[in-house]
Amino acid sequence: MSEEKEDTGTPAEVERFLDRYPGLEYIEAFVTDINGIARGKRVPAAALARLYDKGLCLPASTLILDVWGNEVEASGLIFDTGDADHPCWPIAGTLQPLPWTEGRGGQLLLRMETPDTTPYHADPRNVLVGVAERFAARGQTPVIATELEFRLFEPEPAADGSPVPPTRLGRGGGSQLFGLDELDVMDAVFSEIDRACRAQGVPADTVIAEQSDGQYEVNLTHVGDPVAAADHAILLKRTIKAVARRHGLVASFMAKPFGDEAGNGLHVHASLLDRDGNNIFTDGERPTAALHHAVGGLMETMYDAAAVFAPHANSWRRFQVGAHVPMGPTWGFDNRTTAVRVPLSSPAATRVEHRVAGADANPYLAVAAILAGIDHGLANAVQPPPETKGSAFNQHAPGLPETWESALGAFGESAFVAEYFGEEYRRLFTVCKRQEQARFRRDVPRFEYESYLGAI
Repeated sequence: MSEEKEDTGTPAEVERFLDRYPGLEYIEAFVTDINGIARGKRVPAAALARLYDKGLCLPASTLILDVWGNEVEASGLIFDTGDADHPCWPIAGTLQPLPWTEGRGGQLLLRMETPDTTPYHADPRNVLVGVAERFAARGQTPVIATELEFRLFEPEPAADGSPVPPTRLGRGGGSQLFGLDELDVMDAVFSEIDRACRAQGVPADTVIAEQSDGQYEVNLTHVGDPVAAADHAILLKRTIKAVARRHGLVASFMAKPFGDEAGNGLHVHASLLDRDGNNIFTDGERPTAALHHAVGGLMETMYDAAAVFAPHANSWRRFQVGAHVPMGPTWGFDNRTTAVRVPLSSPAATRVEHRVAGADANPYLAVAAILAGIDHGLANAVQPPPETKGSAFNQHAPGLPETWESALGAFGESAFVAEYFGEEYRRLFTVCKRQEQARFRRDVPRFEYESYLGAI
C-alpha cells in the first residue's frame, strides 16, 4: 500500500473521490472470478477508507464459482479449508463512479491476497500480473488493445426462450455491416456508454455495427499496461450491460446466441516495446524475427490454451467454417481468415491481432494466454508455419480442439499452462469447468425432444 496519504491517514485517492462526489451512498467493491463475473459487496460510502486500511474479506472460493454461481467442491476451497476468507485490497486508480447511478454509486476493483500477503493464485488478475512480470523483468512493455463484440436484445424472450433483437431497429432481415443507420437508431445508448466510459477512465474508441441485428463492437485504445487493458475490458462489459438496462435492453457477450448468425468475439491486439520504447516487432521498415517468433509461439500454444479462449459450452458453437472465426493455428499479413493477423499499419504500430477468443472469455485469462504464447515464442525462438495467403478455411483443416471436452483435456495436461498459469490454477480452472460440463450433460435441449421423442 504505497499510495500517498493525507494527514488524516486516508488515501489521497479516497479524499479526492469523496470530495468530488458528495452525494455518494455506496461503493461496489469486487474481484473478478474465473468466468469474468464481478463478485463482491456493496459498501457504504462512509466505510470506503476502511477498505484501504483493512481490505475486504471474501471467501477464497469466490474466485472459483461456476457460471451459475455455485461452489465447486472439487476445488478444495470449500469444506477442506472451512471456506476460509482471504483479504482483498483496492487496486490503485480504479476507484471510479458508477455513472448510471447519478452520483449515488461508485466502484472499486480489488485483488485477492492470502492471509500472509502474497498474491492469491486463484485470482485471474494475479495470473495476468504474473505473466506480465516476465516481460517487465526484461525491460519490455506489452502494449494491448481489445475489441469486444456483443448483442443487444429485448428484455423478454420469444415463446421458445430465444432472445429477441431490438424491435426499435425496425427490421428482421439482417444488420448492415458498418452501417451508420444502425448506430443512429441506438444513438442514446451509445452516447451514454461513451459518457460512462469517459467518466470511469475507460478508453473507449470506435463503435461498429456488426453483421447481425443488434450486434455491435466497441474498441478500446491501446495501453502500455496489459493488466490495465484487461481492467478496461471488464469495466467496459459492466458499463454496456448497465447502460443497456437503463434503455430497456439486455446486453449479452454470449459467444453464439444463434447458431446461424454471427457470433461475438474478443480480439486482442498486442505489440512489445523495449526499454527505449521501440517496437521490437519492426526494424522501422519491415517485421523482425521477434515478430515471427511471437507468432510461432502463439501457433504452438493455441491448442493448449483453447479452453481459455472458448471457456463455455456455447463458446464452441462459434467455431464454424466460413463464419469469420479461426478454425486452427494460422497466421497472415492483413488476413482476417487467420487466427493471428498482422494488421496493415505504419511500421511503428506493427502488432499481432489474436482473433480466437469469444467475447465470453475472461479478459484477464485471455490476455495472459496470449502474452504467454508470445513469451514462449520469443524464449524458444519458435519459427511459425508459412504465412497463409488467401482463405485459411480453404487451405487448412481445423486445428483447434473440436469440443469443449477435448479443450479441457488439453488444458489440464498442458506443461505450457502449468508454467505460465501455475499448476494449481490449471487444476482449479479444470475442475470448475468439469462441474459446468456435468450440469450441461444432464440437460436435455428442446431440439432433442423435437428430433427424437416421436420419431424413435
